[in-house]
Amino acid sequence: MTPEPPSPPQPPTWLRTAWSRLDELRAQVADALRTRSPDADPTPAPPLSGVLDQRPFWSREGLDWPNRAASRFVDAAGMTWHVQVATPPAARAEAAPVLLLLHGTGAATHSWAGLLPMLQRYFTVIAPDLPGHGFTSAPPPQRLNLPDMAAAVTALLKQLDLTPTIVVGHSAGAAILARMCLDGDIDPRVLVSLNGALLPLSGMRATWFSPAAKLLARGSAAPRLVAARARRDPASVARLAASTGSRLKPAGIECYRRLVACPGHVAAALNMMANWDLVPLQQDLPRLTADLVLIGCSEDRTVSCAEAARVHALLPRSRLLTLGGLGHLAHEEEPGAVAAHILDAAQRAGLLG
Repeated sequence: MTPEPPSPPQPPTWLRTAWSRLDELRAQVADALRTRSPDADPTPAPPLSGVLDQRPFWSREGLDWPNRAASRFVDAAGMTWHVQVATPPAARAEAAPVLLLLHGTGAATHSWAGLLPMLQRYFTVIAPDLPGHGFTSAPPPQRLNLPDMAAAVTALLKQLDLTPTIVVGHSAGAAILARMCLDGDIDPRVLVSLNGALLPLSGMRATWFSPAAKLLARGSAAPRLVAARARRDPASVARLAASTGSRLKPAGIECYRRLVACPGHVAAALNMMANWDLVPLQQDLPRLTADLVLIGCSEDRTVSCAEAARVHALLPRSRLLTLGGLGHLAHEEEPGAVAAHILDAAQRAGLLG
């Protein structure tokens, strides 16, 4: 009896996920060109700068936004920022250390919906929407890059007159915080990188990701088409969230749907990806003086937990942790588990009595 030939090797998970996302976007574009959405604007596509202004409205998309009571709008670095500032109970507020939260590409302050109230018991918490994301206005598209966004967040902190002693960044937010530390803009005792995207892409990903992002960010068509699809087919946003390896609750998916349904939010995320360059950060990371805690998640399909191990190899004195069963949006899935690690890092650094 002739033995069965061996099965061909399967491509890695990240490649299957990438192709799935590209196929999804291609289907969105094709579908939008074939049949226009009933609420689609029949006028010609505006220039990219005009699309960036098509952001969510606080009086509409933000009407029941998570932790809305902590929200305020602040002018800094030529932008109007949506930022949430939450303080502990009055008896502890004066002595509470300041903690800064930065979300990742394509997210907003809703990402901290469950985590922020847990941290508020111990810290004065600052959580802004990054430039062009959520309810923060957008700078010119060429300024959606790592050094300029780090400088912009620094300007916001100066306007708020708050100095963080512990900072927590998710995905690209971790890179912004690391850049701020290395540039001397902030000097926290602790930097917690949550599924942080701190190093340049490697292998095949590096060859196609940046050109693809630049192509999609070049004009206004892609953001408008993706936004139209999110309005017409909310399930597409749920599928996108699931592709990160996370299982979100309906309320979290609804926040993402509101954001993705606005072309300006999509355009900012695409331009951020197109302008991102992590090579200088990789070269500078060994100079980082803050206590670095690297948290990776076993089910993360966006930034593999192996990336945290790569950073740990550059900074052996950092602490490396892996959370099992959680994906890229672990802090949205299980905020209590993430809060426990943040509190532990703060206690180790002597920030909590």
